[in-house]
Amino acid sequence: MASVKNEDIQEDFTDHSESEDSNFDDEDELTRIVPPEIEDTRQCLKSRHILGILGFLGFANVYAMRVNLSVAIVAMVNKTAFPDLPDNDTFNHCPQSPDSQNVTRKDGEFVWDEATQGIVLGSFFYGYVLTQIPGGRFAELFGGKLVFGIVRVLEGMGEGVTFPSMHAMLARWVPPLERSKFAAYVYAGANFGTVVSLPVSGWLCSLDFLGGWPLAFYLFGILGIVWFVFWIILIYDSPTSHPRICRQEQAYILASIGPQDEDEKSSIPWFSLLKCLPLWAILVTQCGQSWAFYTQLTELPTYMSEILHFDIQANAILSAVPYLTSWICGILVSIFADWLLSKGYLTLSLSYKIFNSIASIVPSLGLLGVAWLGCDRLAVQLMLAIPGAFAGAVYAGNQMNHIALSPKYAGTMYGITNAAANMCGFLAPYVIGVIIQGRETLGQWRMVFYLAAGINIGTNLFYVAFSSAREQPWSRSQRLSSIN
Repeated sequence: MASVKNEDIQEDFTDHSESEDSNFDDEDELTRIVPPEIEDTRQCLKSRHILGILGFLGFANVYAMRVNLSVAIVAMVNKTAFPDLPDNDTFNHCPQSPDSQNVTRKDGEFVWDEATQGIVLGSFFYGYVLTQIPGGRFAELFGGKLVFGIVRVLEGMGEGVTFPSMHAMLARWVPPLERSKFAAYVYAGANFGTVVSLPVSGWLCSLDFLGGWPLAFYLFGILGIVWFVFWIILIYDSPTSHPRICRQEQAYILASIGPQDEDEKSSIPWFSLLKCLPLWAILVTQCGQSWAFYTQLTELPTYMSEILHFDIQANAILSAVPYLTSWICGILVSIFADWLLSKGYLTLSLSYKIFNSIASIVPSLGLLGVAWLGCDRLAVQLMLAIPGAFAGAVYAGNQMNHIALSPKYAGTMYGITNAAANMCGFLAPYVIGVIIQGRETLGQWRMVFYLAAGINIGTNLFYVAFSSAREQPWSRSQRLSSIN
């Protein structure tokens, strides 16, 4: 079977090259995605599918080890050490259901108030943020396989490189017409891991064996080590370095993506990145989405426990429902988005903006609904699950935008935006702790939800105004010149 080399593809790109016009143009000739003339292999299980499956499981374990603390902290904290502050406004408190009144709660060993709990919940993100940009660059230099794989056996600081390194691999492995749904399959592992981890962690925390809550950390740590063995054996950094890939699949990928620069050691154009307004648009909307996401991820179990009075097992299961619906919706929406692109019904830029808006606005309306529904436990669950499902549309929104702007520096760019976004991982819990200040009331929690919804919707408007799907001139010129 014929193979395709970088030199064979460069001519097609050179023919369409144009003068370096404004960096902020929404579209140009190259944003129109044309299927390659070469057919894909007919094998059922392709090499890039194996990357997708193990990437999915890797991110599932990433988030399982990230969210188990959100559940475990309910069992770790000694609640009786901090009596509720007096509040004569009965409207601000939900009555306990008969089921919750019969539940005996065990006090934990840690005497932490809400502010301290916010710091603890956010502590993971200190190291996580610091390694985002180095992680993306290391993946570009040394390959995403090794960087993503090794750090999965570590926690905290090592975990920061996972998303940028996977982004660098997707830029090399996934044809443009498959990127939305492929990214949904891989990154939706985060939702799957959350769906599994929350109820399993809740059940483990309810046990007496080994103190209960430590089991949540032992289990997912061991699973991460098992996953690492399969990753190292089966995954390669690019189609050209894979010794067992079908040559027809390799030819199809290279013809779809275009020239691949195997020498990634050229310097990063930091000044051009700093001036790139579309990159700032991605950064801003990711910050807004992360604020809403981490508000729900880290604080929802506490809200379910302290306001709606769910016991820890029911709390964990119900907290997982929005991530289950988001996982399913993310895959379906991404398949639909790729279909719209393949039919030419949407341009790439318009597709990014529409689906990013869906991912930001609809879940934010759900948070506003939760703020007003008060103590109606069933309605709150529905409001979190149904509008929250549309958060999965983000995979067809800004998540693949980095690759469109610069395939060569997609890992570094994702590291930049994800580092900024994940600062919300420790800022949001801390701010929420300051807002609550020991007053676990509906009024205080309404302010939390209003803030998250307002930030998410506002930052999306910035993205709609300034995002672009055009590969930037500084990326295109360096990528093509390095292949000559």
